[in-house]
Amino acid sequence: MMNITIEKMGENHIEKLALIEKECFSTPWSKNALREELENSHARFLVAVCDGEVSGYIGAHNILGEVYITNVAVSEKHRRKGMGEKLINSLISLCESENAEFITLEVRESNKPAINLYKKMNFKDVGKRKDFYENPKEDAILMTYKPDGEI
Repeated sequence: MMNITIEKMGENHIEKLALIEKECFSTPWSKNALREELENSHARFLVAVCDGEVSGYIGAHNILGEVYITNVAVSEKHRRKGMGEKLINSLISLCESENAEFITLEVRESNKPAINLYKKMNFKDVGKRKDFYENPKEDAILMTYKPDGEI
């Protein structure tokens, strides 16, 4: 049985999260970019730790009750174990406790596993951002979650 805990991101997580970023994204965040979020009062970054190993994270900015998810990443070795779902649920709970009006994100149009996960978590497809991503150039699907379910 895996022991998965969700923790607030700290300096002790940065090194491993930077490696997960490189593994997951064509334009990864640097250690310094991640570290800067520790000082950002709007940042809500949560880390999944599986049996003592940093295995994924979710990052978001909560600005006046509007939450924008910047990153969701789970290391390849820990995918398909419910970690993304646990991270998203933890972020939703945190943001709802702060009276967030909505939570929104962009996802690559080709990233079907992520899109399916977000749909499962009650995010709704609300639009498209043309050529949003680089390396390779691709459209983004804009998805939004509202605590009351009304979009």
